[in-house]
Amino acid sequence: MKYLVTGGAGYVGSVVTAHLLEAGHEVTVLDDLSTGFCEAVPTGAAFVEGRIQDAAAHLDGSYDGVLHFAAFSQVGESVADPGKYWRNNVGGTMDLLAAMRDAGVRRLVFSSTAATYGEPAVTPITEDLPTAPTSPYGASKLAVDHMISGECTAHGLAAVSLRYFNVAGAYGPSGNVACGERHDPESHLIPLVLQVAQGRRESISVYGDDYPTPDGTCVRDYLHVADLAEAHLLAVAAAEPGTHRICNLGNGTGFSVREVIETVRKVTGHPIPEVMSPRRPGDPAILVASADRARTELGWTPSRTDLADIIGDAWRFAQGKESGQ
Repeated sequence: MKYLVTGGAGYVGSVVTAHLLEAGHEVTVLDDLSTGFCEAVPTGAAFVEGRIQDAAAHLDGSYDGVLHFAAFSQVGESVADPGKYWRNNVGGTMDLLAAMRDAGVRRLVFSSTAATYGEPAVTPITEDLPTAPTSPYGASKLAVDHMISGECTAHGLAAVSLRYFNVAGAYGPSGNVACGERHDPESHLIPLVLQVAQGRRESISVYGDDYPTPDGTCVRDYLHVADLAEAHLLAVAAAEPGTHRICNLGNGTGFSVREVIETVRKVTGHPIPEVMSPRRPGDPAILVASADRARTELGWTPSRTDLADIIGDAWRFAQGKESGQ
């Protein structure tokens, strides 16, 4: 099978590309490198530098499907510059869908997000809960989900949207450069704590310790990026013409901020100084996924659910990146 992976030079896109190649598929990566890295594209994939708005120039009937990761994803930036997110995430996807339609490519897996739910009061979070995004980023992803539903109904697209919770870890298959998180600026907890272990950051801020959780800090669902990638291969195979499936991806277990920090201490052997800070507005106490639908409809079950293993893979990637490997 032959697939186009948009945003395949980014964190999740590069790991999915590696898994597609390992499964024997032919892959072309389309990425404008605005947030991705050319060296992250796995060996064996063809690479085209370009925007998703230009997909029509690179997509033809020889492709069996598209896996779409090309999106801006910084919540704070989306609040400061919402137009950037509407133009790229929504407008770019509209152009991509038109290119797919014109080329006769009728299979799509979309990288959606748990941010479409906003701040639900119910946990674990299921796909039938109301969507109420609290940022233009989340709203742009929800708009694309609606757009895809319309495309499936009107034009017979076979599509699956995967709503991720917190993705972490790294993946380094044989023959490929390890793929891990390298956001700039970094906003995710695990790589931020690892920066403290590396001496690149003096301390980690803990925003609130008075939440109604076992240790008072926020609880989140962490999913290994390799498990996430495997879900994409199952999703592209399970997509059915005229149907838009939406599935949450998480491991169904929550870990608190303090649990993450303590696990980093154990994995790295470094002290991690903490600085207590006030709660951040809008931070829910607990966000944990129900992935029952993905298990039932895609046959997906995460296997790398131990927090120390997830952090250990991320730590090895961070050390390799620091040493230039």
